Amino acid sequence: MLLMYVTVCSARDSCLSPQSQKTTVKTEKRQAVVKLSPLPARAKRTYLAMDTDKEVIVCTSSNKNHEDVRGLMEAREEEVTEEGIHYVAMRNLFVREAREAVDVKVETKTRSTHIRESAERMELSKTEWAEFRKKMNPDSLTHRPEFIVKPRGQTVWEGGAVRLHCTVAGWPKPRIAWYKNNVLIDAKAHPEKYAIESSFNMHSLEIKNCDFMDTAQYHASALNVKGEASSVATIVVKRFQEGEEADGFCAEHGVTFETTIIDKFEVAFGREGETLSLGCTVIIYPTVKKYQPEVVWSRNSVPLKPSKWVHTHWSGQRATLTLVHLNKEDEGMYTLRVNTKSGFDTYSAYVYVRDADVEVEGVPVAPLDVRCHDANKDYVVVTWKQPAVEGSSSILGYFIDRCEVGTHHWAQCNDAPVKYARFPVTGLVEGRSYVFRVRATNKEGVSRPSRVSDAVVAMDPSDRARLRAGPSAPWTGMIKFTEEDPTVGVVPGEPSDVVVTEATKSYVVLAWKPPVQRGHEGVMYYIEKCISGTETWQRVNSGMPVKSPRFALFDLAEGKSYSFRVRCCNSSGVGEASVSTGEITVGDKLDLPSSPGNPVATRNTDTSVVVFWGACKDVKYLVGYYVEYSEVGTDVWIPCNNKPVKQTRFVCHGLTTGSNCMFRVKAVNAAGYSQSSSSSEAVVVKAAISVPGRATGVTVLEAVKDTMMLTWTEPASKGGADVRGYFVDYRTVKGHVVGKWHEMNLKALTTTSYKAENLKENVFYQFQVRAMNMAGVSEASLPTSALECKEWTITVAGPPVGLHVLEVRDTSAVVLWERPAFDGRTPVNGYYLDIKEASAGEKGWKAAHEKANKTKYMKVTGLKPGASYDFRVRAQNLAGVGKPSAVLGPILAQTRPGTNEIHVDVDDDGVISMIFECAEMKEGSEFVWSKNYQTVTDTSRLTLVTERGRSRAIFNSPSLEDLGTFSCVVTNTDGFSSSYTLTEEGESAHTVVIPFKNEMAIELLEKGRVRFWTQVEKCTSACQVDYVFNDVIITEEEKYTVNFDKSTGIIEMFMDSLEVSDEGTFTFDLVDGKAKGATSLVLIGDEFRELQKKSEFERAEWVRKQGPHFVEYLDFTVTPECNVLLKCKIGNVRAETEITWSKDNIEIAEDDEDAQKIERKDGDLTFNIGKWVIKQEKPKGKEGKKPSAEDVPPPPRPKISKADAGTYQVLLRDDRGKDKSTFNLTDAGYQAVMNELFRVIANSSCDIKVISTEHGIILYSMITYYNEELRVGWLHKDAKIAASERVKSGVTGEQLWLKINEPTEKDKGKYTMDIFDGKDGVKRVFDLTGKDRARVVGGLPDVVAIQEGKSLNLTGNVWGEPAPEVSWTKNDRELVCDERYQLKFEHGKFASITIAAVTTADSGKYALLVKNKYGTEAGEFTVSVYNPDDEENKEGKKG
Repeated sequence: MLLMYVTVCSARDSCLSPQSQKTTVKTEKRQAVVKLSPLPARAKRTYLAMDTDKEVIVCTSSNKNHEDVRGLMEAREEEVTEEGIHYVAMRNLFVREAREAVDVKVETKTRSTHIRESAERMELSKTEWAEFRKKMNPDSLTHRPEFIVKPRGQTVWEGGAVRLHCTVAGWPKPRIAWYKNNVLIDAKAHPEKYAIESSFNMHSLEIKNCDFMDTAQYHASALNVKGEASSVATIVVKRFQEGEEADGFCAEHGVTFETTIIDKFEVAFGREGETLSLGCTVIIYPTVKKYQPEVVWSRNSVPLKPSKWVHTHWSGQRATLTLVHLNKEDEGMYTLRVNTKSGFDTYSAYVYVRDADVEVEGVPVAPLDVRCHDANKDYVVVTWKQPAVEGSSSILGYFIDRCEVGTHHWAQCNDAPVKYARFPVTGLVEGRSYVFRVRATNKEGVSRPSRVSDAVVAMDPSDRARLRAGPSAPWTGMIKFTEEDPTVGVVPGEPSDVVVTEATKSYVVLAWKPPVQRGHEGVMYYIEKCISGTETWQRVNSGMPVKSPRFALFDLAEGKSYSFRVRCCNSSGVGEASVSTGEITVGDKLDLPSSPGNPVATRNTDTSVVVFWGACKDVKYLVGYYVEYSEVGTDVWIPCNNKPVKQTRFVCHGLTTGSNCMFRVKAVNAAGYSQSSSSSEAVVVKAAISVPGRATGVTVLEAVKDTMMLTWTEPASKGGADVRGYFVDYRTVKGHVVGKWHEMNLKALTTTSYKAENLKENVFYQFQVRAMNMAGVSEASLPTSALECKEWTITVAGPPVGLHVLEVRDTSAVVLWERPAFDGRTPVNGYYLDIKEASAGEKGWKAAHEKANKTKYMKVTGLKPGASYDFRVRAQNLAGVGKPSAVLGPILAQTRPGTNEIHVDVDDDGVISMIFECAEMKEGSEFVWSKNYQTVTDTSRLTLVTERGRSRAIFNSPSLEDLGTFSCVVTNTDGFSSSYTLTEEGESAHTVVIPFKNEMAIELLEKGRVRFWTQVEKCTSACQVDYVFNDVIITEEEKYTVNFDKSTGIIEMFMDSLEVSDEGTFTFDLVDGKAKGATSLVLIGDEFRELQKKSEFERAEWVRKQGPHFVEYLDFTVTPECNVLLKCKIGNVRAETEITWSKDNIEIAEDDEDAQKIERKDGDLTFNIGKWVIKQEKPKGKEGKKPSAEDVPPPPRPKISKADAGTYQVLLRDDRGKDKSTFNLTDAGYQAVMNELFRVIANSSCDIKVISTEHGIILYSMITYYNEELRVGWLHKDAKIAASERVKSGVTGEQLWLKINEPTEKDKGKYTMDIFDGKDGVKRVFDLTGKDRARVVGGLPDVVAIQEGKSLNLTGNVWGEPAPEVSWTKNDRELVCDERYQLKFEHGKFASITIAAVTTADSGKYALLVKNKYGTEAGEFTVSVYNPDDEENKEGKKG
């Protein structure tokens, strides 16, 4: 026997196994090595492993005299390095060294020589090795690693560095690996980011230039041959908030990067199955060549990684995130973070994902967030989250489906729905990958399936960790080869720590730790249970032991108590039972969450509301909350979020502006939903009032010794409420030293100017202004530059103040201002308005008018729609024109949606009023009427009436004093306003207009008569009408007939015909007391000539209809029976009226064959082209008789051919006149008829059906009639099917068919029959995907020999989708279930036959027949019944 040593430097270690005699082989390096000899027959089989990278085969063989060999191993340890520790978890630390060349040395010795040399070496060096062991390991005992000093969690600012330290003890000396979120840190691959050091059992990890992505859990793992220990520390990288500044200078590029995010994505709404894209434009300044920022997308603060559901793109300027096939898991707050070497910038918005439409009304929507946990060799726990919508009834439970990766077959894991959102799935095959999905069910049906989970592998967790660890590390060490394994043949010990990890009324989950003593071969487990009060233990899984240290028990009685224990087993036997778990009562351990606290809803924006609520009390394993809303007056609750949120605040977007909504909240955990909270108070969806924006343009207009005149521009944003006032602050400036801010006015200012008094002369001051509304005080404006308080010597007027605009339209706007705070040496006597486009420079300013404007407002016209403009105003006095005001703008020339204009109304009593309506009213909004842009305070002239969004200004006594421009402004809105000018020359306050319901219209009547008509809304009996044509009043005569019905207000004028001289303008002039009205119709040019032609045609038609005529002209139709009919409808016919049919100008006589195809029913004439005419030949002899119609064989199907083509005509004629109609059944007419025939045939086809034959399957569809010119095509998976011996298509009678002989898996899929219908074609689709032909898959023998008198029971396994029909036959005759034959078919899979007390008459040929619509199959077997006595007699005779 040989004892061999092999020294190996390899990229991975392996299990060792014996194999072979001395044979020379070659490795990848072409080096000759010695192949090992085979074991003798008495040697036990062990395991074989091969290093696939280097092709080095190693073996294990001997277990004798371990104490002797241990000394040899310790001697060898002096020559190997610390890198020789051969355990898997540390391999990936040395990936690069693994690529080095392999060095294999094999030395062979006889066993006697080896033992002799070993004994000599041990004796000589016994003292030396004892000293060596004492020095290296003082306690003379190996022990697992232990952390003396553990790494501590730290918080660090972005851009800084952090170092983690730890001290580890253990023997042999442990190796340390660092992990980030369970992912190994490779410092050699990223030296710029990580640095790892180890010295004298002290270890450290340094993380350089920390950023947001470095926030994670870091753990140090120490490993040696005795075991493993780990310690975790958390690193938090703190972001710089507003007001905190980091050193943004980038020394590498010598610049400070500034990031700006524009074109931001808004709150987005998507629906399941859709694709949604989010994007922002990112500007990095300055631009550095070849430098790109880091763009990170995250959802709910979790960074997103590209996958088949998530696509990210960075073009260098625009960052885009595309969510493919949206699911509710994609709902959340999305954040774009742009990291540069000077800092970062972020932007966030919420994405809502609505449920897809349900297929059946009332069923629940799909669950979400399916995940897998605690995966083992044959077991995994699947969890999910309940959906927001349960449907029309509560969810009864959930079905879990699984699918093996690489297949498309989904199998349901549970027969009955489970109530908990957590389910243990057993029966997995080790080493295979699975995905899972979940479906909810209620009384109405089952929901659509959820998004599939991530794939999970059924394998031991330690193997999964080994695979996740990556490539193996090289090692250098000595491998011992022994012939025997001391653990082979050892019965495993008992498991430990058996506990119940989950307990519900549906199932109980056990978990335990494997035994310490288990040998090299794997162990499996038996689970036993004992009902409380008994001492009987029952084995739960006696048929198949489980491989995982987890097991789920189902079918336990709810409310009963059980004890559980576990036994291990291997090839050597079953071990002792573990310690019992103690009594466990079956029932739900997790309660439903309590109702959340009362919700409070507050306004947010025009389409959103913020909802707050109290958290649930004493809730366990809370998944989150769902928020619902309902409009007041309805009982329909709509979910705001389709993915549960854990915080107690949520912003509900997508609401309708102005709607009155209530909100409620419900909580959810794995046990189900809580009761909904009480409803919140109703809140109107509209923008919340906020503080105004900053005032701008703070300037000094005048300074006089201790006084300075200040002015500013009102904020661009008023926060949804009018600005109520301003506060001015000041501070002194001395050189570069500034003082503290002080308030100048304690009472709010109502103007945009202020006279600052009691200042110190020749002292420098800075000023800032704050605006105030009902929501609060705004932030301060930008401070002015340092201004010296000293007297100015200015004679011209100061700049006007308070510029603002009203009535902004596409082409006009009204600019208003206030007089300057400083008039100069003389009063202001006029103003000049300047205008320029916003994109133009300072040279673009131009005057809007030439002469000075005396008023403080001006309407600017001639603007370009969609352009932006700036405005400024200059004041004038006798000394000249002063400085311009602060610039107002840019103002966009665009009419706001929803803008209305003021209109004048006159009621029945002649009361005149102006009406203005606004649909954008907000809380606190008011209508303010002005005359010449001065607020109306004199109520003696106008009475103002306001009702909701409508205001009416009623003139009390209209007179010339009321002439002017009236305007109305709606406060607390974004500038909704309008004006109306009353002038003496134009539309004055005295004008009363008769309102018309409609303008003059024209109508053609019978005989070609023309009717002009209109209708007034209301008139008196004194109303008079003048009928005017081309300014000439028309009098009623033979040509004109007029009528005025004052009760209805309808005015009419009739003309018998239109002549050339009637071209011109027709007018109705009305006078009703003081009221007047007129309406006109211009009838000239093409419009007149077209109307004249129509009038002449109508008159000719009337003349034609005085005799026999066609009500409907000759046309064709195709009946559902595919009869082609030429038809027409005639009118005003008499008995003497002649009706003549002809074809190609040849009259169809009464004795012609085609005459029998003509039918008349009342006023309908039809010609059945395809009608079969019965031909009867004359008898040849005297005895011959004419056969009756019943004796004639039935005609063939209706048809039409090219022989029927031609021109068909019908002529009507009598003494009153004649009329004819023609139909051209040639070329285009014939093709139109055929296309209509094809359409009827195609639409008559039924859905594709399938039948099975002994040769295969036939797909077919029935039609009403088949025409040879009809084109029919068959497609498989949208590809045209080529005819072959195996696949054929054709027509039999009215059946269109496709035959598939001997179908295979490739024949599955979608089949389409395309029938030409004259246009695009009619398609009939049939899907064979996932359908299985009925089969007998096993369980039946070929021959059964059974003794007479015994009972025969056979069970066959059948398969098919849909479930097949089952029958049994004996000698080709079907068996019927009775007392003798018991036939059963269970679960759609198992068919059994039982014959009690068989006799020789039961011998014969039996068959199990299975059939579904996709095929038929028979499982045949022979039964032979014998009699033992007969057999003995036969043998006796032979003897």
